[in-house]
Amino acid sequence: MTAEILLVYGIIIATIVLFVTERLRLDVVALLALLALLLTGILTPTEALAGFSDPVVLMIAALFVVGDGLFQTGVAQAMGRWPQKLAGDSEVRLLVVIMLLVALLSGFMSSTGTVAVMLPVVVGLAWARDMSPSKLLIPLSVASLLGGMLTLIGTPPNLVVSAQLESMGREPFGFFAFTPIGLPILLVGIAFMAVVGVRLLPDRTAPGSPGQDKDTPSVEEMAGSWTLHPQLFRIKVREGSPIEGRALKDLNLPDRFGVTVLEILNGRPSRSGRIAGKVARAVPRAAAKGESVAPEPALADAVLRGGQELLVEGDIEGVNRMVQRRYVTLLDDDVKGDPLARETGIAEVLLTPRSRLVGRSLRKIRFRDRYQLSVVGVKRMGEKVTGDIREMPLEFGDMLLVQGPWDRIRMLRQEGRDFVVAMAPREMEPALKPLDRAPVAVVVMLGMLLLMTFNIVPAVTAVLLAAVAMVLFGAVSAADAYRAVNWESVVLIAGILPMATALEKTGGMQLIVDGIAGVMEGATPVLLLVVLFLLTSILSQVISNTATAVLLAPIAFQLAMGIGANPEPFLMTIAVAASTAFATPVASPVNTLVLGPGGYKFGDFFKVGVTLQVLVLIVTALLVPLLFPF
Repeated sequence: MTAEILLVYGIIIATIVLFVTERLRLDVVALLALLALLLTGILTPTEALAGFSDPVVLMIAALFVVGDGLFQTGVAQAMGRWPQKLAGDSEVRLLVVIMLLVALLSGFMSSTGTVAVMLPVVVGLAWARDMSPSKLLIPLSVASLLGGMLTLIGTPPNLVVSAQLESMGREPFGFFAFTPIGLPILLVGIAFMAVVGVRLLPDRTAPGSPGQDKDTPSVEEMAGSWTLHPQLFRIKVREGSPIEGRALKDLNLPDRFGVTVLEILNGRPSRSGRIAGKVARAVPRAAAKGESVAPEPALADAVLRGGQELLVEGDIEGVNRMVQRRYVTLLDDDVKGDPLARETGIAEVLLTPRSRLVGRSLRKIRFRDRYQLSVVGVKRMGEKVTGDIREMPLEFGDMLLVQGPWDRIRMLRQEGRDFVVAMAPREMEPALKPLDRAPVAVVVMLGMLLLMTFNIVPAVTAVLLAAVAMVLFGAVSAADAYRAVNWESVVLIAGILPMATALEKTGGMQLIVDGIAGVMEGATPVLLLVVLFLLTSILSQVISNTATAVLLAPIAFQLAMGIGANPEPFLMTIAVAASTAFATPVASPVNTLVLGPGGYKFGDFFKVGVTLQVLVLIVTALLVPLLFPF
């Protein structure tokens, strides 16, 4: 053993200790290890910095952009509705559904691509349920790795060991040869995560996630603080109605019926109806089909047409009086609408000292016509004002609760002289996502998956193409694309990759493998199988699972021949163990992808991963000899 090998081993041990103790950020530890390899002369600058141009690193960075494009366009939320519906209210059932879905996808496509697509979906599901994404993202990465054990194409190590058999003149593994082993392991893994793993996972919020801002209320919470009793309804102007052809300002609906028209929906057909609650919403059929829906603000001069749909606010008694007079039809079929309140929102607006609204009434300043928003409440000195707020002169410090389209509320933030937006609910940002770009995001995602699945171009090329396409076609802005990348994860993996180069360059890796092979000469088949599993699993935490399989497959074949056993069970063991990269965030790109969004630490992977590796070892040791006799 040379001094260089000892030095590399020492740097690796020190790095692992720093990872486990978590005294420093993971990316800082990776950079320190990189500098140690540089300063000791073990690696040249070119070799040490090669990680920053490694395809895996570039692919991880680009996948963050692809995932953000899916989230920004609402595709991720739409994809999440099916597992959410299956899971119901149970968080454990949601975990199981996600793991089954991800494992199935990962059995037929790249595990990295699967996680990239499902990452924003799972994060969106977690936020929608007001739970921490850290409870779901390690199960996501685990499921993608377990799913890779199901088929021949599930993960590259499966292809490596099959090719090794074929190169030595033996029958290669069939497409579903891995399924009898992979399926029981998948079920054991899901059961473990649902019963034990979920208790080991941290309840931690990643920096910058919406869940971290506990002070931002929801629409319902804001409405509750204002004790808003009026509800929202969808009504349709009847053909030949007395109000047809008349302007809103001439109808005086607020005074006559206690009903205020908030939006005119351009007469599009709708399945939406009245929704009980303080603030209610509904989504027209056109929106459900992905068509463009462009509600118009209800300006005073707006003229009503027969068949036109209106979003109105008021008491049910007033709406019923309009129905009885055959003015309108109440649309009510119990469709609850989109939980993100995509159409109508609320916000609190505070009048400034220099506001031109001070001393004037809402009616006089034509607030709705000017801002295309309705004022549904006013607070003065913290107390809600009663009476006719439209005729009341406004004062400095008055708080107005405005209601209307989200984009109009966002435009209020550009006002600085007359008022400031003091509070907007947390549903605002999701509701403003550019849904018109959703088809583009879907096409880009499917194109990326096809290119990766059928190896039309290298995986890194497919992902980079998808990331650039997301920006070029407007699914995500260039500025948001840079913000979407979790740079801690990128630097971490780029700093750790040269470790494998150092082990191979100094002969440290070969020394480990040769030592194990020498010790195991003449061992029993079962003992050899267990040792090969442990060696493969441990090495896959340091270097890529594909490289581990390439290194150990020929050695496993020769060891099997040496003890007079069939090589198939040992090569199957190599393939399974290579996919157990659960224990560290750098063991696999899928772990690195969930590291930042989950707000994980090194120990989070270790606690879950080591136990799961032991379980997979037990299942492998029991099943492989039965299915592939020695």
